[in-house]
Amino acid sequence: MANWGALHAALNKIIDPETGKGLLDSGKIKNLDVDAAGKTTLVIEVSAETGAGFEPIRQTAETAAAAVTGSAQAILTAESAPAVSEKKPAPKPESIEKPKARLPGVKHIIAVASGKGGVGKSTLALNLALLLQEQGLKVGFLDADIYGPSVPRLVGLEGRRPVGDAQNRPIPLGAHGLQVLSIGFMLKDPKTAMIWRGPMIGQALTQLLQGAAWGPSETDPRPLDLLLLDMPPGTGDIHLTLAQKVALTGGLIVSTPQDLALLDARKAMTFFDKLGVPILGLIENMSSFICDQCGASHDIFGKGGVGQEAADMGLPFLGAVPLTMALRLASDGGTPLPISAPSDPALVGLRAIAQKLSSTISNDL
Repeated sequence: MANWGALHAALNKIIDPETGKGLLDSGKIKNLDVDAAGKTTLVIEVSAETGAGFEPIRQTAETAAAAVTGSAQAILTAESAPAVSEKKPAPKPESIEKPKARLPGVKHIIAVASGKGGVGKSTLALNLALLLQEQGLKVGFLDADIYGPSVPRLVGLEGRRPVGDAQNRPIPLGAHGLQVLSIGFMLKDPKTAMIWRGPMIGQALTQLLQGAAWGPSETDPRPLDLLLLDMPPGTGDIHLTLAQKVALTGGLIVSTPQDLALLDARKAMTFFDKLGVPILGLIENMSSFICDQCGASHDIFGKGGVGQEAADMGLPFLGAVPLTMALRLASDGGTPLPISAPSDPALVGLRAIAQKLSSTISNDL
């Protein structure tokens, strides 16, 4: 992997004379890519009027990038500014063309999303993937949270690296029977912050999603029945890229019953609705805390908020999942709950949700 931090720092040391900002922060770099051989390609876009004056900056940028990655090519493009009458309004989410092609080797893709972080979405999604596998489905799991990948820890594969197939596509790692990929598997230091801009995030997600060898393998020629996508919190570039790249079977919304979490969950629902992605249902996570000492249930974040929200929105409520000590220990320990504590109370609600989803998508398999 390229040293993106050093590359970004080197480019930002070059000052754009028009804005006074570093070249990367100025927004003039419209594309930045490092291939497998370490060659950097960057495109600097300026106006036709100032194009000639930017040639020294192009040369400086090329030299700076090559000093970091070993080889670089900087391309200067200049376009005339359009007349006022030619300007078009930015496309609205509703106008995004919906993809028609499905992902090769995958029958169904479901995005698991939340409006905010900290609601236990990743843990819930992974355990749900394993329980769907129990239902007889062949399941893959993609960690689409590029900024905060947690799946390597959740599945106990920290430090592992995917290998490539004959077409140089990354082969998903095997984790408890699942096919799993995460940007976290590509990082030398999982503690390093991902300081990437939108286009680079989109490229990384595209590589993990469309550039990987999902489905058939040497040991199992079957395609995936289902690929679960663990989405990052919010409604940003990654969500938009995903909606543009692949045809989604639907989305799942995860929230705690707390009013603050539900406020953001509504934004996620609106986002999917505008993109024409069916919402398969809402799941209430951390519906209560079950004490492992006395067995008492405590409604820390309130009670029933997600079910009521689903009723108000006219959407399916798939079920509630409590928080238990075993669930927390399983997540930190890298051995998911269905493996480490198959009789834990948290799995009661999760199994019911898995059965509903399995029935929903099995009609199309």
